[in-house]
Amino acid sequence: MADFPEKGRKRRKEARVGNEENMEKIMHREVEKQRRQEMASLYASLRSLLPLEFIQGRRSTSDQLNEAVNYINHLQRNIKDMSSKRDDLMLLSGQSFESRNEQSRNDNSNHVVIRPCLVGVEIVFSVLQTPLSSVLHVLSEYGLCVIGCISSNVNGRLIHTLQAEVNDLALVDFADLKVYLLRLP
Repeated sequence: MADFPEKGRKRRKEARVGNEENMEKIMHREVEKQRRQEMASLYASLRSLLPLEFIQGRRSTSDQLNEAVNYINHLQRNIKDMSSKRDDLMLLSGQSFESRNEQSRNDNSNHVVIRPCLVGVEIVFSVLQTPLSSVLHVLSEYGLCVIGCISSNVNGRLIHTLQAEVNDLALVDFADLKVYLLRLP
């Protein structure tokens, strides 16, 4: 009869150890479940920030992460392009980040930057008094077809950004065009 109380204690101890192991498993499952829910929420948040063209048809998380990286790279390229354009505009308006003195701001001469772009050529033209129609007339004489124009006023100076189609870049003398545009009244 002495064995019975000892067996009962042993069973209670085994049950306690079993309950502790079960509790650890349950806790581990709960922690893992919360982690998965948080990751799903973060992926959904990331997906909501991406434009549709970057996630269209992409279902797997790894595809979405890859597209997020592509989108970030796309944004970085845009930032570099816009910084370059901003710097050009600052130069055209007679200002620079390093020196913004009054003499360069009151410069009465025209400024021209011509560079290739996807559709042909982009011309950034900074003027004080030259009408845009004069610039457009010169461009048509050079065989350029203007397809877009954005104009801004910076410190009383008009800055026109024109995009023009060019059939053959080799046929247009851009150095001559720049000189001609700089001489406009």
